[in-house]
Amino acid sequence: MLEVKHLTKTYKGGKTAVADLSLRVHPGDIYGFIGHNGAGKTTTIKSIVGIHDFDSGEILIDGKSVRTQSLACKKVTAYIPDNPDIYEYLTGIQYLNFLADIWQVSAAEREERIRAEAEDFGIYSVLGDLVSTYSHGMRQKLAIIGALIHEPKLLVLDEPFVGLDPEASLLLKGKMRALCEKGSAIFFSTHVLEVAEKLCNRIAVISDGRLIVEGDTGELTRDKSLEDVFMEVTHHDETN
Repeated sequence: MLEVKHLTKTYKGGKTAVADLSLRVHPGDIYGFIGHNGAGKTTTIKSIVGIHDFDSGEILIDGKSVRTQSLACKKVTAYIPDNPDIYEYLTGIQYLNFLADIWQVSAAEREERIRAEAEDFGIYSVLGDLVSTYSHGMRQKLAIIGALIHEPKLLVLDEPFVGLDPEASLLLKGKMRALCEKGSAIFFSTHVLEVAEKLCNRIAVISDGRLIVEGDTGELTRDKSLEDVFMEVTHHDETN
């Protein structure tokens, strides 16, 4: 579903944010992407979803190139950033209908999905209010609903649990699992290693823009916690 091949991204001034990164996410995977602040996670994610260009390498989504077939890639992808910037002059329902128009979701399907998701997340009653009146957590919930509205084949999330209350976090985990059970894939970054260990079937650790360990969660954490694995591999990387 997602294949990153030798991705390299360097910013002005010569800082290499991502160096020769390769990984693959299959349908049904919940793939955790972890690393310290500044490790290159968000740069990688923004390259995957088409926000950042990159210097070399290739990114394929559903077998199509992000560089040369960007529209086809975006049609099957949904992205939730760590800080959802949503049009504040729209109401919640206007924002969701705007997204449904972009994704070409039929009137009947969108009405059913919006009602179901908004009721689950507890914001159905405020969809007529302006987004400017929403709290950070409410905006995060709205962004999640907007991402799920077209049932994407690839869901990409950057720190998705930040700002969510425990009930909403539990609900989102369930929806992530349900989406993957239908054959979609999820790629997300998080600093909450306990969540990644419990939720993800595959894990990658990035440090200074380089992939330092990747594999099945169960194999990586066979005799230790993901926190132990993370500290061990990142400390070893820093000392070499």
